[in-house]
Amino acid sequence: MNMTIRRALFWAPRVLCILFALFLSVFALDVFSEGYGFGETILALLIHLIPTFLIVIILAIAWRREIVGVILFFALALIYLVMSKGESLIISVPLILVGGLFLLNWKYTENR
Repeated sequence: MNMTIRRALFWAPRVLCILFALFLSVFALDVFSEGYGFGETILALLIHLIPTFLIVIILAIAWRREIVGVILFFALALIYLVMSKGESLIISVPLILVGGLFLLNWKYTENR
């Protein structure tokens, strides 16, 4: 495998995960339109950002230990599918995609 493909395989899941975390963060911005006070707004914002924090923590783990990241991303996608009863795939599909890309990267680097 040439160097360009190896770099793309290394960076693709990481960049997609960061973009996905930013995408999830946009949904937390609706707390500013609720008319809460300052303290309540901060608390609501932190609560709405919990999924983003979870994604970032898993990314930090997966950055060095791809196989652990694969397991965590697939588990998080499964948990979300169960909790949403499979009605919304907009959250679980990117998690599965990122997990799959980390799996490909792990398999490639393992067989070097």
